[in-house]
Amino acid sequence: MIRYVAAEVHVDAPPEAAFALITDWPRHREWMFMTDAWQVAPGKIAAYTGLRPFGFLDPMTITRFEPPHVVEVRHTGTLVRGLGAVRVTPRGDGCRVIWAERLEVPRWALPGWPLAHAVSVLLARRSLRRLGALLRQ
Repeated sequence: MIRYVAAEVHVDAPPEAAFALITDWPRHREWMFMTDAWQVAPGKIAAYTGLRPFGFLDPMTITRFEPPHVVEVRHTGTLVRGLGAVRVTPRGDGCRVIWAERLEVPRWALPGWPLAHAVSVLLARRSLRRLGALLRQ
């Protein structure tokens, strides 16, 4: 079953600066909640979310990369599958950052989706606010 998660934030920084930080994979730990990310090959990244050993690996293929506005990925792991995108658009003296996911949720996990969705949105908003705070420094 397909389910969606999205969050957005206004950032007081130019789109180029926001996009550069978003796609600096090793710096994800500075703003993305409990997540380390790294490039594993050209066009491929991976992220580990959680506190080892309690967490999950999220391998991704970059399917679209258009600096400084769009990066799209396909989640190819066993736990997280689907499409993700971050879009950065100029807005006033800064930019708007939208993080959206189109996830393939297995039927067995559907009863827990309302809670997973709420937590995902909360953590995405928190992460995007931390991104904005880093860019203001």
